[in-house]
Amino acid sequence: MTHKRPTFDTFKQTALKDPEVKVEYDALSTAFEMKRQMIALRKRAGVTQEQMAALLGTKKSNISRLESLNSSISPRLATVEDYARVLGYSVKIEFEPRTH
Repeated sequence: MTHKRPTFDTFKQTALKDPEVKVEYDALSTAFEMKRQMIALRKRAGVTQEQMAALLGTKKSNISRLESLNSSISPRLATVEDYARVLGYSVKIEFEPRTH
């Protein structure tokens, strides 16, 4: 008898039925999306991580850590605001009602 392995999408759907997993997934999803947008803004501006570090008065390693999609470290809001400001953007935060 051959067992078919579940696909990632099937696994994800099953896992997200657990309320605790869903809360953690949503929290990580927000941070991931923010970092993805930060990287896109920097690249669109034609700014390297080294240049970004100079603009913010920090080291390239700090920019790498800030942008890391695998990092569990959450940046301070002031850091994100400074990052956006030097690229000509501002940060907007919205609160949405929970759906569960």
